Amino acid sequence: MQKHRVRGARWAVAAAVALLPSAAVAQSSFSLSVIAAGLERPSGIVADRSGNLFFTQLPTPGVGGGVGGTNKVSRMDGRTGAITTLTLGEPEPTNLALDNHGDLYWTCKSAGVILTLSKHAPAATLVLAGLAKPSGIAIDVNGRGRGTLYFTQIPTPGVGGGMNGVFQFDGSTVAALHMGEPEPSDIAVDNHGDLYWTCKSAGVILKLSNGVTSLVLAGLSKPTGIALDHRGNLYFTEVPTPGVPGSMGGTNKVWRYDLRRSELMLVHAGDPEPTDITVAPNGTLYWTCTIAGVIVQAVPRH
Repeated sequence: MQKHRVRGARWAVAAAVALLPSAAVAQSSFSLSVIAAGLERPSGIVADRSGNLFFTQLPTPGVGGGVGGTNKVSRMDGRTGAITTLTLGEPEPTNLALDNHGDLYWTCKSAGVILTLSKHAPAATLVLAGLAKPSGIAIDVNGRGRGTLYFTQIPTPGVGGGMNGVFQFDGSTVAALHMGEPEPSDIAVDNHGDLYWTCKSAGVILKLSNGVTSLVLAGLSKPTGIALDHRGNLYFTEVPTPGVPGSMGGTNKVWRYDLRRSELMLVHAGDPEPTDITVAPNGTLYWTCTIAGVIVQAVPRH
């Protein structure tokens, strides 16, 4: 039984008026540095309250460890920078989320599962199986649905009106919240329990609040990763030219959008492939650059 009314995506995105507000773009106020290099196609990333980073690496996407795959979920110590492998052999660990206890959750897209790893457990355990290309994942730690897990599924990427959608899992029941988006790639939840997600092929960011879906930004170019901070800022990446740096004509970008003031700020341009992004409680940003095999840190200038 579904607990929420399912909202479709058949309304015309092209006719929306909340277009990318280019006139409101401000200058970057972050100091950037590479804090990890030599990684194997890093993809999803999430930061905990202590400044530790958890990220996935996908050198062999879709290939399980039993047949030679070397994909992994890793942890980077925020103090020492030491990197530890937490799991090895998943066919496609994609995006990650942390709950209030510090337990880690992630989607495995090609296997169609969501897994979790407790800080005190020796191995990952299964949360959900039989899913259709799960991608984005978020956990509500403060809002109305505290402890609820949200995720996206993309069995038909780029196809509107299909079976792609946004779902929730309350520990016992999976419910569809929104269906029909062409490519809901990544998802985040704010302090009020409202959901935000990127739709890559449609070039939009959407919001779900109290059962109503609304448009936040449109006219974007392949929005991919998404994150929120407690101050009401939304961060996202655009990857229209994956693998191409700015010096060779690439137009990939990292953005901050102030939801209260509707102000957009460019954090960085020219990264060859800023795939996923996370924000620490102190406002420091981190994103993975898949093709370059690095993690970039962006510290706010005060």
